[in-house]
Amino acid sequence: MLQNSGSDEDPHQVMDQRKRKRMLSNRESARRSRMRKQEHLTDLTAQIGLLKKENHQILTSMNVTNQLYMNLEAENSVLRAQMDELSNRLQSLNDIIDCINSSKWLFEAEEEDTQIIGGDGFVNPWSTLCLNQPIMASADMKREEEKEAHELKSEKRCSISSVGKPTECPLCH
Repeated sequence: MLQNSGSDEDPHQVMDQRKRKRMLSNRESARRSRMRKQEHLTDLTAQIGLLKKENHQILTSMNVTNQLYMNLEAENSVLRAQMDELSNRLQSLNDIIDCINSSKWLFEAEEEDTQIIGGDGFVNPWSTLCLNQPIMASADMKREEEKEAHELKSEKRCSISSVGKPTECPLCH
């Protein structure tokens, strides 16, 4: 059997050329795939950085808000305690006035003839024109007491601040 060198090599060469072409095409496709993968990885890394930054900002904001809340809770607690104390004082004073007013009838029998101003020139506190009335707390009195309490606190340090940034205190200014 004689082999024809021209016809025998042609199919072999054609197959080799096709094989080389496929290899080059596969290499190029793999290279493009690696590039897409690298771009995707770069995008994901950038997104991670942005999300970490946003997360840090949210945590900082939450901490500031939490600190402000705690300051307001503490101030609210102090104000409630002051209100309770003032209410107790007011009730005590009203009880004293009620006691004085209820015992007034004892003195009326003795002093029916007494005028508003006694013989010594002083106002008679037991006179019917000087009836004691219950004490009512006014907003101005309460504000003054709060201001005095705050000034005492301010000498130590004003408790109203927002995480490192002093704020304008409504009682101080």
